Amino acid sequence: MSRKPPANEPRDKERIAKVMARAGLCSRRDAEAWIVEGRVSVNGERLVSPAFTVSNSDRIEVDGKPLPGRERTRLFLYHKPKGLVTTNRDERGRPTIFGALPKHLPRLMSIGRLDINSEGLLLLTNDGGLARALELPDTGWLRRYRVRAQGRVTQAALDRLARGITVEGIKYGPIQATLDREQASNVWLTLGLREGKNREVRNVLRELGLSVNRLIRVSYGPFQLGELAPASVEEVKMRVLREQLGGKVERLAGVDFSAPLREPDDEPPQKPPRPSPASPRLKSGSPDFRSSKTNSGKPEFGKSSRASPSSPPARGRWKSKRNVARGRGPQR
Repeated sequence: MSRKPPANEPRDKERIAKVMARAGLCSRRDAEAWIVEGRVSVNGERLVSPAFTVSNSDRIEVDGKPLPGRERTRLFLYHKPKGLVTTNRDERGRPTIFGALPKHLPRLMSIGRLDINSEGLLLLTNDGGLARALELPDTGWLRRYRVRAQGRVTQAALDRLARGITVEGIKYGPIQATLDREQASNVWLTLGLREGKNREVRNVLRELGLSVNRLIRVSYGPFQLGELAPASVEEVKMRVLREQLGGKVERLAGVDFSAPLREPDDEPPQKPPRPSPASPRLKSGSPDFRSSKTNSGKPEFGKSSRASPSSPPARGRWKSKRNVARGRGPQR
């Protein structure tokens, strides 16, 4: 991770990794890696360390091409199917979510992750600052999950998770957990948490004697999965996004809603990814999706797809008393 600029640094200068992320070219972590690889130069000088600041007058180039201008901050809702990895490139050659997205979308990064066996709502953005802000526990956004697990558990045992729990030396924060119903040898649960550490739900429930066999994220803060079909993507309208972020998150993320949209032909060429097997997109009729339905034909997670109690529900396509127009953004 890059260090904060020294206190005596000019206010008009920013860390170069931050500037690259704001341009939608990559995340800050990727930017720092590219710099170490020697792919970035400033005013004709190749950088060797990400501990470098730039101003608006500096000429930044990546792989010999000028850094693109910043695009307007955008947010997309994506229904991640099982079987896809939340990364741009997988060393084991597994299919990724970014390989499954439509090619006309801008360069996007995920806000948090879902592992290969998890499914449901994943937020994607073109703004590295927004991605970082929404991942921070301090932002306080509740992530809600519907979970099917093998085993038995009581509501009393689940209630104890509200005080937090330590598993194998890792401390997890308070978790809201509800036992919805028992089904054969499985139980269906609804969990709400604000930290989202790596494999948190699976690790915590294993400590209670449960083995997770299906995990669906149904909401992230005020944004809900709703009826979004697997492998589908939907853009959140700018007005809805601004309402749901609020001034505090806007300032923390440093979002820009005044910048223009970048046309697909203006997208900067990326370094070719390593060869990997083709990853066909899953469709809403896939067995994984159908298996989530009850005898009534409705998805198991439909009734629990609620947002944080502190935030009104929001999606890229919704109805409200303010008569926000329904619309569908670019599809991934």
